[in-house]
Amino acid sequence: MIGTLAAKSSPVGSIIFASIALIVLSFCVLLLLRHYLPLRTTPAYLLVPIFFALWLPASIVLLVPIDLASTSRNQDVGSRGIWLPERALLVSWRISYWLTFALTWFILPILAEYTDAGYRDPKARFMFSLRQNAQYQAFILASAIAGGIYVFIYAGFNLNSIKSLVMALAYSWGLVLAIYLMGHGLVAMPRLLLRNSSISGRLKRIQGNAAKVHDKMEDAIVNLEDLEAQVTMLSSRKTGSAKVFEEWINELVEDSHLPESQPRTLSRRMSVPAVNVPNVLTEQYLADLSRKLIRARHSRARYLDEWDRILSDAVDTQMVLDSAASNNIEIGQASPHSGFFDRIAIHTPYTRYLYRYYFIPYSMGFLGCFLSLASFCIVWSELIKAINPWLSIISLTVVHHPESERGQIGFAGQVIASAWILYMYTAALYSLTEVKVWRGRALVRRNTHGESAMWYSMQVAKLSVPLSYNFLTFLQPGLERGEHGVGSDTVFYKFLGSLIEFTPLGERFDTLFPIFILVPVCAALFNLYGKVKRLVDFGGVIDDDEENETGYGTGSWREGQNLIEREIGNASLGRLGDGAGTATRRAAVPNNPNNRATPALLVPPAERIRSLGQSVTPARARTAEEDIEEENFLEAFSHRVKNTFDTVQTPKWLQNVGEGIKRPKWMGGNYEGEAAPSSSGSDFTSWFGGRQSDGRVRL
Repeated sequence: MIGTLAAKSSPVGSIIFASIALIVLSFCVLLLLRHYLPLRTTPAYLLVPIFFALWLPASIVLLVPIDLASTSRNQDVGSRGIWLPERALLVSWRISYWLTFALTWFILPILAEYTDAGYRDPKARFMFSLRQNAQYQAFILASAIAGGIYVFIYAGFNLNSIKSLVMALAYSWGLVLAIYLMGHGLVAMPRLLLRNSSISGRLKRIQGNAAKVHDKMEDAIVNLEDLEAQVTMLSSRKTGSAKVFEEWINELVEDSHLPESQPRTLSRRMSVPAVNVPNVLTEQYLADLSRKLIRARHSRARYLDEWDRILSDAVDTQMVLDSAASNNIEIGQASPHSGFFDRIAIHTPYTRYLYRYYFIPYSMGFLGCFLSLASFCIVWSELIKAINPWLSIISLTVVHHPESERGQIGFAGQVIASAWILYMYTAALYSLTEVKVWRGRALVRRNTHGESAMWYSMQVAKLSVPLSYNFLTFLQPGLERGEHGVGSDTVFYKFLGSLIEFTPLGERFDTLFPIFILVPVCAALFNLYGKVKRLVDFGGVIDDDEENETGYGTGSWREGQNLIEREIGNASLGRLGDGAGTATRRAAVPNNPNNRATPALLVPPAERIRSLGQSVTPARARTAEEDIEEENFLEAFSHRVKNTFDTVQTPKWLQNVGEGIKRPKWMGGNYEGEAAPSSSGSDFTSWFGGRQSDGRVRL
């Protein structure tokens, strides 16, 4: 009796662990919200749905490994990992799934358009949101009708067929989006780390992106000025229809900053077209104007923040690059407005140099190689699971005890499973920030537009269930515990998988469609986006940082370098002597505190090295080597060919040819018919008339 009781395990420890983990996840989600949204001024109807849209996917990352260990263990003996009773898992999955489903398809879309509506009346905003979502919901309804005809013919009209229809359609659309985004992110993330492992290459990419961001920043500023000028014109009206909307117009004027605080320059006044305001003002016109103003302000804040980060990264990277001559990295005093961690200086100048110049780049290179291997394992598992599931690499790393009576998945397997799911999530979410097809939506530090925050949280919630279930399909080898394997024994599979595979079409789609991950992987790996962009001049795809390396005015890195140096030079003018000149326009970016000050980039590298007591020659030699490293194959080949022809010497047997030959008048000969001088020099351009005193070739 005692031995039987001792053999039975209790889930109390696992429940405590899961509760603590959920509390930690809640705290992390709150920190994430605080990073992108001002918590005190953001209304609760935005914060609460966004919190759950982020917290539920984070809890699913924890729930899937617990489900794996709970259902792959012998109920009569202790478990190797964290486990929960089957009833608790079923309730958890029902709450997580249906709440995520409601947030994804109904709550977040409606609240996003409600936030973006420019109306002042809540009822008018709600009706505007319903009208904007009508097309979206009509598409969903049409898909449901088409799928319902097939399901009802196959299984009849009953409760299970309706649940299968709803879950299968939601899963299918989420899986299509998840496979594309994850496939692109599996290539883009490791490639970014490998590229950033080169300090000079990272600086060049920052400079190449500077011109694009600067142009977009200028366009955003001009667009906002146009709209605020329109508001200023409206405020001058005191009669007619403007009298009815006087309070609304006054609110728009209070939020504007023209023309007193930000007067237009002459060039902008000349280039901006005349502002047209209708004679009769309507509620719809003012709502559109309010919506455009809100979007324009957030767009301006977005590009100001991006430009500020580019300047900061450029100065920081240039400082690390220049430290090769002195083997020291000096930093200025911390700003009074900087954070707590920015005030702490642990490293000495030499250890800071070792850390920034060697440790971080090599760590990025190692992490990039490691993530490349992980990406290969995921792609391989997606392809091989339909052919021979025994060869799934992810399954081999998670299932450590396939024939054990105590459980096939232990605590180590649970940790590895969480890491796999987290990496799949991260790859998909990284693609959301890189693919530029989301109507200008972006995440801005402490200044994210409410509609953008809703949209991004909706995508996070939409991707959570398909990616989690897709991970379970990797664990399908026919082990001793079940016919289909560990994944099919889970409560999650019994709750969702049985309804997704309710029809043969759903089963084949779930098995074969992930093979299409090769499409985004190959597109990102071979830069098909850049090739298509060059062919059709379509600017809404993925930006190619390796294009346009030459040609001023086309967004090249040289143009970006000039813009950065000019901006930093204007910001740090007169502050070079104290060694604490700031490198960025921190005051221009809303809600962006000053970081630790850094040396100004305006001082040439030779002068900085000379001020540190170092010789100039090593720095110049190193710059030439960096230029050679940055050349591609065609540039290097053309330079070598040019150098070969420039340094060629005239053969000796040709040097005395033409001594007695008179040069014609049209080739520059004298009128007395004197002979042309001999080509005794080493420059073969004398065959074409020689060189003039200013170095030009005379024909």
